[in-house]
Amino acid sequence: MTDPAYIRNFSIIAHIDHGKSTLADRMIEVCGGLSKREMKAQVLDSMELERERGITIKAQTVRLAYRADDGQTYQLNLMDTPGHVDFTYEVSRSLAACEGSLLLVDASQGVEAQTLANVYQALDVDHEIVIAMNKIDLAAAEPDRVAQQIEDVIGLDATAALRISAKTGDGVHDVLEALVRQLSPPAGEASAPLKSLLVDSWYDPYLGVMILVRLHDGALRKGMRITMMEAGTTHLVERVGVFTPKPQVVDELGPGEIGFITAGIKEVAETHVGDTITEEKRPTTVALPGFKPSLPVVFCGIFPTDTNDFERLRESLAKLRLNDASFHYEPETSAALGLGFRCGFLGLLHLEIVQERLAREFDLNLVTTSPSVVYKLHLSDGEELELHNPADMPDPVRIASIEEPWIKATIMVPDEFLGGVLKLCEERRGTQQDLTYVGTRAMAVYRLPLNEVVFDFYDRLKSVSRGYASFDYDIEGYEPGDLVKMQILINAEPVDALALIVHAGRAEARGRALCERLKELIPRHLFQIPIQAAIGGRVIARETIRALRKDVLAKCYGGDVTRKRKLLEKQKAGKKRMRQVGQVDIPQEAFVEALKIGTGEA
Repeated sequence: MTDPAYIRNFSIIAHIDHGKSTLADRMIEVCGGLSKREMKAQVLDSMELERERGITIKAQTVRLAYRADDGQTYQLNLMDTPGHVDFTYEVSRSLAACEGSLLLVDASQGVEAQTLANVYQALDVDHEIVIAMNKIDLAAAEPDRVAQQIEDVIGLDATAALRISAKTGDGVHDVLEALVRQLSPPAGEASAPLKSLLVDSWYDPYLGVMILVRLHDGALRKGMRITMMEAGTTHLVERVGVFTPKPQVVDELGPGEIGFITAGIKEVAETHVGDTITEEKRPTTVALPGFKPSLPVVFCGIFPTDTNDFERLRESLAKLRLNDASFHYEPETSAALGLGFRCGFLGLLHLEIVQERLAREFDLNLVTTSPSVVYKLHLSDGEELELHNPADMPDPVRIASIEEPWIKATIMVPDEFLGGVLKLCEERRGTQQDLTYVGTRAMAVYRLPLNEVVFDFYDRLKSVSRGYASFDYDIEGYEPGDLVKMQILINAEPVDALALIVHAGRAEARGRALCERLKELIPRHLFQIPIQAAIGGRVIARETIRALRKDVLAKCYGGDVTRKRKLLEKQKAGKKRMRQVGQVDIPQEAFVEALKIGTGEA
């Protein structure tokens, strides 16, 4: 057990791609966590997908032993956090388990939207903040300008901000010294009843469920019987250990320490993130506050291309759920796509990551329906419903009002691209709340409906700003809106997988764009196919796919015109009959492509 006075717990927070994982690599190297041979880039990112994309998805913890200049050896518990807005839940968990934060700002890019969001999160939990400016080895680095920007935008004193290069290792020693000097040690009593926070849990195929814990009081050792206060379950501790970053078994964990335990738990669902773990015989009286639960924001249907893969898909989703508590799913049936699942995600990147993992790790071919958000329906009989799938919307006569989620978006963009960004936000029904300037960068704060953002807002924002804009958002709550359900009818048959909830003012443009798209995607049949977008019983847009026609006059060489007319009339009657009974075969790709339609053009 380490004396709490020599423990420092901290998270690395920054915008995406500002060098968090690279700095974590250098710190592990300096502290001798791994040998030169064992070292590799992004050592804490265990997923192939993380390494490939260069992003962190799961927050990772590592314990380092650092011999400081004052001759003392300190225990540093480092948490490397994700930078993307979709994974802010991972960040909030990590911050709750630490006393301080290391704020990393790219000296060539400056303060970005997510930098701001993460700092405010850290300040909310009363963290000491050490500021470091990374990438000073780049020719485009402007540390003085960025230091001024930190003071102007965030309001933190940046005069003592460290100037480092995580890539080359310059200044990493200064960072470690600053962490030891500036961060306060954790408080806690070793003699008090056990009180520890359940920070994270994941599934290991050999050891079962592994639980990451942060101890506040007491000690945790092998053979103890522990109680999960929220879940109300009791377990026997089988193993206690720490990550250095390799898992290493230890005798016990004391106050202020971060480590992992295994207790023969089979299901991750039994471990509630944010729960308080205490001893069965000598329980603590007051539970720790925990974290806000992660609520899915974006929903979409996932269906296997081959209906025989349904069971495989179910098993794959169950395995993913084991390692990702913020991912939700439930079975769903679609007339067009068969059996599948309705899945909930924290955002579009989270959706994309899950999709990619299903395709790679489990070798599944999938069709994904259009992403939609959760709407709140107030029915005329006083009942309230949550609507996840537009196809399940009740009869409009029964609906008194529909509420949609709104977000507060913070967009940071160079001045020259501001016009395009403001125009995009206005197009998406946004209302401007604030616009401030820091040097040549503008910070726009907008209120936007979430359903306008989940389609292609991020892609459009990047294209109008040539990739320079950064975007962060917070859910603000629900507001009533003039929303309608738009059905797509193909050959007079509604296709539930293509149903959308849209704003009444934009329905026609969106319906027209979708019909035009489907006209290109559905192959021609032997009969004419009408494609219609309808709201209730009113058709608002229509396209027609022409029929393939056989040349029935090919065998007529000369002869009377009445013979030719007779053949054409016979063909016409046959086509009409076919249209009434014919089945339109919609290829799976058509669903995917039609729903990819950004509708930003609309």
